Order: sequence, then structure tokens, then C-alpha cells
Amino acid sequence: MSGRGVVVAAGRSPDSEALAMTPGSSARKPHVVFTPSGRSGAVAEGTTVLDAARVLGVDLDSVCGGRGICGRCQVVPSLGSFPKWAIEATADALSPSNETEAAYAGRRPLTSTARLGCQAAIRSDAVLDVPPQSQLHGPVVRKSIDVGDIVLDPMTTLHAVTIPAPTLDERRGLAQIVIEQLCAEWSVAVGGTLPCALVGLHRAVAAGDGLITAAVRWSGTEPLDRTGSLAAVWPGVVTTALGIAVDIGSTTVAGHLTDLQTGEVLASAGRMNPQIRLGEDLMSRVSYVMMNVGGDAELTALVRDALAELVVELCTDAEADPEMVVEVVLVGNPIMIHIALGIDPTPLGQAPFTLATDSAVEIEGPQLGLACPAARVYVGPAIAGHVGADTAAAVLAGGPHRSDEITLLVDVGTNAEIVLGSSAGLWAASSPTGPAFEGAQISCGLRATPGAIERVRIDPQTWAPRFRVIGCDLWSDDPGFDDAVERTVAVGSRSAAAGVTGICGSGIIEVIAEMFLAGVLSAEGVIAAPPACDERSARVIADGRTFSYVVYEPPPHRDGPTITVTQNDVRAVQLAKAALRAGIDLLCERADIRAPQQVQLAGAFGAHIDPVRAMVLGLIGDCDPEAVRSVGNAAGTGAVRALLSGSQRAEMESVVSEIRKIETATEPRFQELFVAAMALPHATAPNPLLGAEIELPERTVAHGTDARRPSDTGARRRPRHRRSR
Repeated sequence: MSGRGVVVAAGRSPDSEALAMTPGSSARKPHVVFTPSGRSGAVAEGTTVLDAARVLGVDLDSVCGGRGICGRCQVVPSLGSFPKWAIEATADALSPSNETEAAYAGRRPLTSTARLGCQAAIRSDAVLDVPPQSQLHGPVVRKSIDVGDIVLDPMTTLHAVTIPAPTLDERRGLAQIVIEQLCAEWSVAVGGTLPCALVGLHRAVAAGDGLITAAVRWSGTEPLDRTGSLAAVWPGVVTTALGIAVDIGSTTVAGHLTDLQTGEVLASAGRMNPQIRLGEDLMSRVSYVMMNVGGDAELTALVRDALAELVVELCTDAEADPEMVVEVVLVGNPIMIHIALGIDPTPLGQAPFTLATDSAVEIEGPQLGLACPAARVYVGPAIAGHVGADTAAAVLAGGPHRSDEITLLVDVGTNAEIVLGSSAGLWAASSPTGPAFEGAQISCGLRATPGAIERVRIDPQTWAPRFRVIGCDLWSDDPGFDDAVERTVAVGSRSAAAGVTGICGSGIIEVIAEMFLAGVLSAEGVIAAPPACDERSARVIADGRTFSYVVYEPPPHRDGPTITVTQNDVRAVQLAKAALRAGIDLLCERADIRAPQQVQLAGAFGAHIDPVRAMVLGLIGDCDPEAVRSVGNAAGTGAVRALLSGSQRAEMESVVSEIRKIETATEPRFQELFVAAMALPHATAPNPLLGAEIELPERTVAHGTDARRPSDTGARRRPRHRRSR
């Protein structure tokens, strides 16, 4: 790998390699967990963090050969109790800082909480976060936005007014003079002044030589009933007021900077949620708060720092002044929103999952640590304990409540949110899918990074795979693929060429669906090896008591990992998809809906999965694949719509108040549906529409008796779905 100090290992047993580091040693070795990858294993005491990362296949960068010069191998130790891994991580889990770290003066500063992985030695059980800057294959946060056509109705408006020169006889305060001038020159009735407007009021009037621009902030749901307050004052004529919409996800935090007067999106940016180092999923973070004194404050500080950095990044990208940001809209799942607002999230970790409030909340930007003194932050309403403002925003963007057609809206992430219904009424639920769909808990899994496999096709005759990776348009069997993917990855990750690195979420969906279609997998999700004389046997290798499917082996003249799909990987995806499908089926039962007429897949993950392969896997029920479409980053889109229009906020709040919520965690029927959904595509549900689109394998029951799939009988087939590109 061109001398890089990182090995992205995959498809092997890391613990056995780690134990081999000290032959003959019988003492218990420290257990180390790296986040956000989740890779873990036992290593010999005294092993450096960088060496442990190499053995465990962790994506930790280094170019100086462990000499403490480049600063690329920085990690951040997480302290506290982590029940998920049975780890009590203490401050002495790593060796004390040494002279090399003290003398380090590289281009990337070493913060007070970070350590150089090449210098820090592991002494006891540890949880170590690898921040994006230390990852050779940095995550690609794919969050674009298209708000469609809406009528601009901003909650903050700008008005240029003249201020008469003061006299000794003037008894009015300057704010009152501005308010009266607004009424005289604009017929705008302002009822009061917000404290943030007073701070720079005198300075603005003096600098503007009597001409200022006042920002009036409106409150109220209906335009005719709104009341105004003086929110900010700037010298001279200002024509642009800015707003920022942010979706706080458990994995990523994405934001969009907009011009409130034109609706133009000026900049978009995203970053990994730094809370991942304290728990990769929501309940892990709630558990962290329960088990660690001050854990809630630590999580709050992390997400607020991320928000503050995101605001600066957006304004820098657009060459805008943060002081011109007057509106911020935040959406997110309830746990993320509670943490961001500094509210204890632990009640959401156990039944009855009671929210502190399900109403929209408004606070001032500086209260969240944002460098936007004039900004008001609008936090969207929540639907229920596990269905939050991000789902409310997705509904606003997707518009199932505006359609007469029955629509299924699914936002797939670490926690899947599901909305079903039409203009006649909506039902909602959430399912704990876990991080498998984002590449975590998968032996070769990665989040969306350059070089990660995202598209897969398997020849049903030879079981030979072909695939595409993020950042390269060529398929693996195209001439020049190996050279092209290394060049692309080198540009995308700011570093040396690395080639194929793993499988991301959309790739996981496709490879397992294709394995089933090709016969590598049974309907029960079992990888079975063909006879040794069968040419297909080269694609399936023994892996302990089970088998693994080989997706990619690097050419002899190139470095890189062997990418496999293990039996444990298949089970992790089955569990995740069964949770999602059971939630969908439960909603259909409770709403007395046989099947949706259209399906909307939301989120960055939903935008990149193939609908047919998703149906083959059984993620969603049987439907016409042409009725399945991606609605992109629906939560972010809805947040921008709420940012640009008070009427859209009112619509969102109104819709949320009418949605009926089903709590899957307390529904006995959910477990029954979950068990049935473990099979591919499903144990009992027919799939006539899918069967007409693509040829499904005959179902073989456990004892080897062939049985036709219910979905295949009586279905008139269209031409076989093209399995190429």
C-alpha cells in the first residue's frame, strides 16, 4: 500500500492473530475496541495502538512508520463503562504520554484528549475512537438537498429603515425608535425586542450613519396571527439573511446553509457524529449515560461541538458571516434531540419511552454554543418516543399525507423509521435495525468510503462476482479497473492508493441478495459449499464450522484485503432486515392495509440501494419495483422546507399531531412477524410482483424437500430482470 502504515484486514479472525503476538503467554490480554468500526480483539499488554489497529484491520492512518512525526494516527480514548463490550475503560488504559508526544509539532495539532497511536501502548481494556481525520479512507457523507417548489415564507424578514439623529430631548430608547420606524416606513408591527438585538444596537446605528437594516423575527403558526420582535440590527442596507437546517443523525450530522430571501442552498456539509465513540447505536449511548456519571453532559458537549464546527464549515464554504445566520432548524431522532438540548435521554431507554416534550422547541443559538448571536433555533416536533423530528421532516418532504395513494415511507439507518398511510391518515413505527446496514457489525463492512463496494452482481452459473466501488464508474471486470480504482481512491481519501477496501451498506444488501439469487445462500440464509469438483467451489471457503463467500481477492501484484461475506455477516443482515420488515408488516396489520401502492426510501442509504435487490432480501414487502423510489435525504429536505417557510412548519406540526404511533418494543405480535421475516425474502408472504420481475430460486425446506415458492405460483413472468449493470 505504497508504504502506508495501515492494513485494512478483512475476512479473518483478528483475535487469533492478536494472541499470537506473545507466544506462550497465558495471562489475560487486554481487550481493545475501536470505534466507529466496532473492530475489537485481545492484544498483548504493551502493544501500541497502531500495531493493534494493524492486527485488527482498523482503518488508522500513518505515514511516518510509527516515529511520531506525521500525527495521522491520532486516536481519542473513551473513558467510562461500556456494558456492550463488558469494558470499564479507565484513564490508565494507555501508557502515559511520552517525550515523543510532548515534542510533537506536526501540521495536525494533538489535542488534550488525543494520543498518537504509534506511541500510546495498551495496558488494559480500552475503547478507542478513530476520528475521520485519522482514517485513511475517510467517510463520504453523501447528503444532497432538493427542496422542490415551495412558497417562501421565512420566519425572519429584513427591513431597511432610517433612524433620526438623537437629541437631548429624546426620551425613547434606541430600540423603541427602531420599532416605531419599522411601523412608519414598513407598516410592520413589532411588539418587543430580543436581547440579542440590543448588544450591537448602538454600534450598528452609529456605523450606518442613520441607515440600518432590522431583522424582525415572527412567531405564530398562521401569517395573519404572527407577532414580530426585533431580533438583530446591522448598519446600512443588508439584503441577505441566512438560515441553516441540520439533521442530527446517530451516525452523521448534516447541514445546509440557505438564503432565506431566495431559498437558494448556498452550501451543504456533513460530518460523522462524534458520539459514535461512546456508542455506535442509540441505546448504547443511553446505556453510557446510565453507567457513567456525567455521561449525558459528555454526549451533549460532543454533539454541540459538532454543530458549532458544522456552522463554521458551512459559512466558510459559502464565504458568509455567521452573524448573518438568523434561523436554524434542527431535526433528529428523540434521543439525539434530547442530548443536544441537554435533556436526560435515559427515560427513552425503557418503556414507556416518555418524551420530555413532543412539541416544537425554540431557543437562541448561543444557548447551543453556536457562533450565531442573532439565530433562533427551531427544533421540530417529535411523533413519539422513538420516532422523532427527523421523521416528521421526512413526512413533510415526502408528502404521504398529501396523497390519496397509500405510501410507505422508510428511512433506513441505525434505527429505521417507518410511516404508512395516505391523506386519510398516517401510522408510524420504529425498528431497531442496528448498524449492519451502514457497514458496522460486518467483517469487511465500511461506511460509505472511497473504495468500498456498493454494487454487486453474481453469475448464477459460475458464482463469479462483479462489482463497483464508491468513486469509480468501472465494474470490476472492465479493463483497467484495478488501476482506475486505486487512482480514484487516492484522490478521494487525500492519500496514497488503496484499491478495494471493503463493503458499504448498499453493497451488503446487493451481495446477499445476489448470493440468494445465485444459489450461494439458502432461503434460511445458510452458505453451503458445493462439491469440491464443482468449479463454483473456489468462491466458497471454509470458515470454522461455516463457510464464507469470496467477493474479491487482490491481484498477486497488488496489496489489499480479501473481501468475504461470512455466515455471521449474513445473520447480522438477516436480523436487521427482519426488524425492519416486521415493523412494516406490523404497521400494515394495525392500519388494516394489505400493501402500499408506492414506497419511498429515504436517507443516504435509501438513495443508493437497488429496489429489486431490497425486495429480494425482503426489506420491504411485495410491490411493483417501479413504484419504489428514492426520496433522498428526506429529513434534511424537510428541515430546509421548515427553515424557508413558517407555513411548512405549521403543516409539519399539524401532521405530526395526527399520526398514530405503534411501539414495536412492546407489541407481542412484533416478535412473531420478526421470526417470519428472517427468511429470504420471507418465510410465508407471497411475492408475485417480484416473481414477475426477476426469477426467484425454488424454496427448499429444511429437510431438503423442494417446494415451490408461494410467490412464484400463478405469476405471469415478465422477461428476466437484467442482472448486468
